[in-house]
Amino acid sequence: MNAFWLALAIAVAAPPVRGLVAQDVATRLEGRVPPSVARAVQGIAQDARARGLPVEPLIQKAIEGGAKGVPADRVIAAVQLLAARLDEARSALRDAGIQHPTPETLESGAYGLSAGLSARQVRDLGRVSRPRYDPALTLRVAATLSALGVPSERGLQLMEHMIKAGRGPSDLLDLPSEVQVGMARGATAAEAAEELDAARGGREAQGEHDQRDEHGEEGGVTRKP
Repeated sequence: MNAFWLALAIAVAAPPVRGLVAQDVATRLEGRVPPSVARAVQGIAQDARARGLPVEPLIQKAIEGGAKGVPADRVIAAVQLLAARLDEARSALRDAGIQHPTPETLESGAYGLSAGLSARQVRDLGRVSRPRYDPALTLRVAATLSALGVPSERGLQLMEHMIKAGRGPSDLLDLPSEVQVGMARGATAAEAAEELDAARGGREAQGEHDQRDEHGEEGGVTRKP
């Protein structure tokens, strides 16, 4: 059999990609959601896959709704909204120069939009999230801060200052828990974030002051008493 006929035989024998997606979604949702939800999510997932969007978050959203006993129409609406936010996040990240965002990055971007970030803010954070800062991580942290009650602009400002100061990814991951510590002491989420931002800036300023004391104001020469 030559290459042409072999390729034709494979194409005829193999089910369409849309069919594979539908079968996979149906299998994953069987017994976990009402049949009406499963059918609707199959269609949403097929459209998402055709647009190059990840399907797994949509399946998980439906399963979550089914586990909580959420009415079928609300589960379907939630899955539709998530698909729209995945698409919106991809557009924002492409505007940031990330032409091929990973599924994890798209999911984090959608989470950020759901938590209160705007598409512009997703784009702006994507622009500063360059190696060594994974945009999936920075978007997830920003979304978590927003979910805690930190105003989105304040949260992004804090993160951008941290990135510009050269703080590591692990420092960014610590921000939500540090905000919660401040809130446990009686501060609002916004106040806790502002205090963190001031403390980070204060330490940077102190470090620069110490270097000037050691090396002198000009020429890197240590001043003598």
